[in-house]
Amino acid sequence: MPSLDVKQAALSHVLEFEGSNYFRQRLILSLLSSRPVKIVNIRSKDQNPGLQDFEANLLRLIDAITNGTKIEVNQTGTRFSMVPGMLRGGQISHDCNLARGIGYYLEVLLFIGPFCKLPLQVTLNGVTNNQLDPSPDQIKYSMLPLLKRYYIDEGLEIKINRRGMHPGGGGQVYFTCPVKRSLKPMQFTDPGLVKRIRGVAYGCRVSPATATRILEAAKSVLTNFVPDVYIYSDHRRGDQAGNSPGFGITLVAETTKEIYYTAELCSNSSKGKNEPSVPENLGEECAEKLLDQIFNGGCVDDLCQSLAFQYMVLCPKDVCKILVGEKLTPYSIQYLKHIQQFFGIMFKIDEIKSTTEDSGSTVKHMMTCVGSGFTNLNKTTL
Repeated sequence: MPSLDVKQAALSHVLEFEGSNYFRQRLILSLLSSRPVKIVNIRSKDQNPGLQDFEANLLRLIDAITNGTKIEVNQTGTRFSMVPGMLRGGQISHDCNLARGIGYYLEVLLFIGPFCKLPLQVTLNGVTNNQLDPSPDQIKYSMLPLLKRYYIDEGLEIKINRRGMHPGGGGQVYFTCPVKRSLKPMQFTDPGLVKRIRGVAYGCRVSPATATRILEAAKSVLTNFVPDVYIYSDHRRGDQAGNSPGFGITLVAETTKEIYYTAELCSNSSKGKNEPSVPENLGEECAEKLLDQIFNGGCVDDLCQSLAFQYMVLCPKDVCKILVGEKLTPYSIQYLKHIQQFFGIMFKIDEIKSTTEDSGSTVKHMMTCVGSGFTNLNKTTL
């Protein structure tokens, strides 16, 4: 057990932030770096001040998978502080708030899951597909290959037991993640060329023909560029379809170097103010969105950028490199700033310009850093 002086020294290095933006980033980095955080003026000027219900729900999930974490929230919810404890992991069942998708919670588990004491076995209940958060399908196609190829050998899985569309929910996702003692340095610089495209078009409490209409529209766009396109339909009914009607599509492009680019779209909510979505338009728009991801290039898509940066920082003290596309997402840019605050590590960013006959002049970014030498002390050793 650390002495009283050590505890007081740790508490004196509390990182203070203001506002509700990037709430999850600060929680994740606090848990991984063991640095306490304080957040003030959380929506203090809004009509509904303080932490929202879905944020409080996320804190309950973090409390369930950790041991000794001290969380304090004032009466109005506008001031929050957390002293991180040990990442325990284990078997958990959690009911997610219906205002956000299961992907909102699942992303947090992917960041911290490999560094728990016990392998994670989490059952999440709630909304699987909405227009705000990445779906379990997209996380499965985009993030899991990154973890499997570089960090985790086997036992990593996302299984969609039931789908649940926004706003009624009723979905269920099962997530398992083994634990790692340490990571290995990443040299991820060659994206390769796209060789095939796969995907899933799903429908819940709608006509079975809806999913077929979506995938046919998407294929009509994608087959102009890649001949190997296969999209299967996932039509759910009864207890498997959740409590609200809806449909959508998730697409993934795989390259010759096993790099994955993903895109997805979900229909408008049945109780929303927007007009009902047209399946053909949804399929075509998602296909064009995937083509934009491919054109942006790099060795990770937009969804995976922050996860790749985090794992580079947690590698041994060696040089790690990754090639990203022309556009860094605002979320990833802020994550780089937070990494500097929590771990004291800065990335070197080099522009790489290339010219091709098809796309003309393009710019990529080579991200380089030296790992922090992180070791998972929570993991038990034989």
